[in-house]
Amino acid sequence: MDFMSFLVLLIISIVVSGILHFGFKYYIVPGFWSFLSKVLIGWIGAWMGSPVFGKWWEGLNYQEVYIVPAILGSLFAIILAVDLVKTTKGAKAAKAPAKRKRKR
Repeated sequence: MDFMSFLVLLIISIVVSGILHFGFKYYIVPGFWSFLSKVLIGWIGAWMGSPVFGKWWEGLNYQEVYIVPAILGSLFAIILAVDLVKTTKGAKAAKAPAKRKRKR
């Protein structure tokens, strides 16, 4: 992968992460660091987009980076990561025993 392919995937990841984080407020913790973690996860998803979803629309690609599968891969990776963290946080909260009030 050359540097331009890296940049194309990074731009896709930043746009998808920005829409989910700032547009839809889809996050566990608000803030810039949460957004950056989504960018990283989204980049990995965009990188895996073409091998997983295939090569769609030959005109919308840069070398081996196909735009539509990269967008879908980034979107699915971010949604999966946020849902996994929300699920594990919810499971921990459900397991925690409720505190009882003492009678005096």
